[in-house]
Amino acid sequence: MSAIRNLLAGQRDLNAVRAALVPFENFHRYPSATNRAAWDNLPAATRTRFLADGENQLSAPWEPLLASVLLDYPRHGNRETYQQPYSRRRGRLQELALAECVEGQGRFLDAVVDGIWLTCEETWWGYPAHLTEQKGGPDLPDVSDPTVDLGVGETAALLAWIDHVLGDQLDTVSKFLRSRIRREIDRQLLTPCLKRDDFWWMSWDFRQHTINNWNPWVNSNWLACVLLLETDAERRAQAVHKIMRSLDLFINHQPADGGCDEGPAYWGRAGASLFDCLELLHHATDGRISIFNDPLIKETGRYIMRAHIDGDWLVNFADASAKGDIDGALVQRFGRSINDEALVDFGRWVQHHQAQRPHSHIRSINRTLGGLFATAPAESAPPAPLLRDVWLPDLQFMIARSQAGSSSGFFLAAKGGHNDESHNHNDLGSFIVFLDGEPLLIDVGVEAYTAKTFSLQRYEIWTMQSQWHSLPTINGAMQQNGRAFTTKDVRYAADDQAATLSLDLAGAYPPAASLRRWTRTLCLERNGDLVITDDFELEAAREPIIWNFMCARRPDIQADGHVRLIAGQAKEAALHNPTGSCTAAIDEVPVTDAKMQQVWGDQVYRLRLMAKQLNPTGRIEFRISAPPTKPKP
Repeated sequence: MSAIRNLLAGQRDLNAVRAALVPFENFHRYPSATNRAAWDNLPAATRTRFLADGENQLSAPWEPLLASVLLDYPRHGNRETYQQPYSRRRGRLQELALAECVEGQGRFLDAVVDGIWLTCEETWWGYPAHLTEQKGGPDLPDVSDPTVDLGVGETAALLAWIDHVLGDQLDTVSKFLRSRIRREIDRQLLTPCLKRDDFWWMSWDFRQHTINNWNPWVNSNWLACVLLLETDAERRAQAVHKIMRSLDLFINHQPADGGCDEGPAYWGRAGASLFDCLELLHHATDGRISIFNDPLIKETGRYIMRAHIDGDWLVNFADASAKGDIDGALVQRFGRSINDEALVDFGRWVQHHQAQRPHSHIRSINRTLGGLFATAPAESAPPAPLLRDVWLPDLQFMIARSQAGSSSGFFLAAKGGHNDESHNHNDLGSFIVFLDGEPLLIDVGVEAYTAKTFSLQRYEIWTMQSQWHSLPTINGAMQQNGRAFTTKDVRYAADDQAATLSLDLAGAYPPAASLRRWTRTLCLERNGDLVITDDFELEAAREPIIWNFMCARRPDIQADGHVRLIAGQAKEAALHNPTGSCTAAIDEVPVTDAKMQQVWGDQVYRLRLMAKQLNPTGRIEFRISAPPTKPKP
């Protein structure tokens, strides 16, 4: 996958960066709150919404962040007990600061100062799960060993952007507050990042990790803090050049097709955070450092549009939820930066589709400000693109739908690749099927992260296992994790009649499966059915093959052995079970995780079709058909 591109620092040495950067005093990304014309000219509905958010945050006491709660992670593996109040604190501070910017009358200012002061008083700004990176291991934070993780970067950038837009007002409250902000950001982020090269996300010494979203995500916040707060011109240039060198390693790791192997939910902190970096570099150098015309950057932006199913639904391979929030304003800016009007239209559609939703506490304030001041308002909402066909050959990711621009009929997504992707599930050859925009066969996604999620026991978690994806269990064996477990003989074709993906899954299974060949072919017939064909050859058949199908709604086993699959709102399809070859059973799977309940409710279902005979070779076809449907108006 990796290619030596070195698009940023590889093309520009430190002297070039020194020459390109605008002076510190000339970098003004967004209007300050003293620029009343800019803030007063925001749409009335936007102003009302931000003021209401701020008013809702004014009266409640600030939540404490206790040491004993932080220790819940090293003691019990629980991330959420600390991260939830931690996130609420930061979300509250952001909403108060934006309300003050919108109103400009000082009503929210003391509360903003309280939030800043409390944040500066925190020993460490990171997440408990990431204290494994300090030399002393998971415990309370060691102030003598400041480590930089996602939380440190996000918190530092939050304070830096508040300083950027509210600095003059903060000075009216205290002459010492802004210097405290700068001191804490320097202590926790700027100096450690400039002096150290061993943070794994920098990608020089990534140890057991793969290069993933951490690289552009932390770099985007580090870069923002450098540009907004670093007054020493030499340190500023050195830090920017180092960030560019680190970003080069992420870019080099990216597949040429622009695919995100972590899934679309992580694109928002992978490809989109890369965009944050490139946008900042462009503005901080008056366009002298800009790589938006590079084909890889263009493909990276288009991925999120390609992974869209319908409505809130996204193709959720890897550690991703099947429903996700996309930053429509950011997508628009990405589209404009790469001159892709289809991507701009997708961003406009997303922005309208999600217009009334509450702000996410994980949404960076930089992106909120970008949505307010760097995104042209849309006159109307275009339809979602709903692409007919997508094939990403490096990622081995395909989607197909019955017709372009419509959710009517079948939608198919499938994947190949290898079982050592970032946020990997053992899921090669698995697929997702929607009918008329509703889920029929699903990828259940991932539960809330715990200590086990990123440990050696990861694949003990049911959602990571192939038997809980729409995949076969062969001789009692599931797929295995590791870079060696991969697909081969991958073939893809699409035309007006059908879209077809064929791949050999034998390499995804361990020796216990006794596989010589397992060729899975998935074919979406444009005006007909969806056909899954498995053609296999085993060295020995010791246990019955089980074909697993994951369902959002309870399937109905018919008397003739066929299965009625339910999508929703009276939508259904028939899964034709080869007569007499398999017995059918249904497993009800309680969903106890709050994150998954928001998507699937209290239960999901596994349909198991078990071969009646032990055959070392065979070919079996599962045909899914649905009655004709009327196109959506």
